[in-house]
Amino acid sequence: MNDNKKTLVLPLVIIGAMYVILGFSIGINAFFIPFIKDAFNISTQKSYLIMTATFSAYVIFGVPSGSIIKRVGYKGGITTAFIMIAIGFFIIGYAAHVASFALFLIALFIVGMGQTLLTGAINSYVTILGPHESAASRICIMGICDKLAFASASFILATFMSLADVKLDDVIYPFYIITGIMIVIGILSYFSPLPELKAVGEDEDEIDDDSLISVHANSKTSILQFPHLLLGILAIFFDVGVEIIALGSINDYATILKLPSPEHYVWFTSGGMVLGYLLGVKFIPKTISQSTALVWCAVLGTLTTLTIVSVPANVSIYLVAVLGFANSLLWPAIFPLALADLGKFTKRGSSLLVMGIIGGALLPLLFGYVADVWSYQNAYLVCLPSYLFIFYFAVSGNKIRTKARKVAPVLY
Repeated sequence: MNDNKKTLVLPLVIIGAMYVILGFSIGINAFFIPFIKDAFNISTQKSYLIMTATFSAYVIFGVPSGSIIKRVGYKGGITTAFIMIAIGFFIIGYAAHVASFALFLIALFIVGMGQTLLTGAINSYVTILGPHESAASRICIMGICDKLAFASASFILATFMSLADVKLDDVIYPFYIITGIMIVIGILSYFSPLPELKAVGEDEDEIDDDSLISVHANSKTSILQFPHLLLGILAIFFDVGVEIIALGSINDYATILKLPSPEHYVWFTSGGMVLGYLLGVKFIPKTISQSTALVWCAVLGTLTTLTIVSVPANVSIYLVAVLGFANSLLWPAIFPLALADLGKFTKRGSSLLVMGIIGGALLPLLFGYVADVWSYQNAYLVCLPSYLFIFYFAVSGNKIRTKARKVAPVLY
């Protein structure tokens, strides 16, 4: 792989645009939680079914998405993903027209299927686009695009829909327009000058005897023979769970506290993540390794969670933004560390990692339940076990390798 920066610019710009769309489509959920709760007069826990509907698709469609990418390539997978997202957004508009909460959830599940395919394609593409040790830095750049778009979703939708005056009819035409935009972007992505890539040793028809990664990967008969990948799936589960809790709950928390313009509070959490991404771009891997950055973020997340439940509520909401900062380098570090050395199993490994995103469905639902039966502030304790496991993965879990692989030390 040629690491010349000029050769990376165009692919990164194109993929960055894909991250913008992905962030926007997920960010819609953060706006919808308080909106749908009032529109359908449902509980906090039931409103978090929005997250469950979206992210459960990552488990159900995870393996099929890997097969699609393997069959049609990264570019074909990206185009297919945009068409699926467009279909889901169209159904959201229709669900608002007929005022059906069940149809809303079905539409969000379809959007989640498209997001699953898009996530697997663009994250593995960015990971193998350059040297492994700098993968987290590249994903940080993409994360900036993703999280700014995530926060922008609430801002843009707030121009059409008011949390203070809930009207489902306001959803219809904006989502029909977004549907058309998604279709156009999908077509443009197919004809974009995005080169097809393969990870080292990924081509099963070409075994490079000089490649230690190829030899290691080709000696395996199952993706389940990579323990660091399996631990990485669980780390992704917890990572996405705490990310979505921090990003998806802050607007609702601000609404409960009766703070002004609650739909804009997601910018605090997104801003914390963007700051972390910028630091990741600057310091990984020149100053710190991916695993070291992961350790620091897990520790910060643990301490911040304990502080959130210990201070007054009107202060704790701003600490949710600090959780955003702590979460910033989790995905950029976990994904390449778990995907390392998979060779011909890279695409399948990526699809399994994407399945870990189900954490974004289950942990927010648990958060909503605790918020209903205990208190919104104390519900953030749900994040604590997640950060503790991620700390374990950072310290030792990602370094588990079978004894068959004997290579010179690599900066992970």
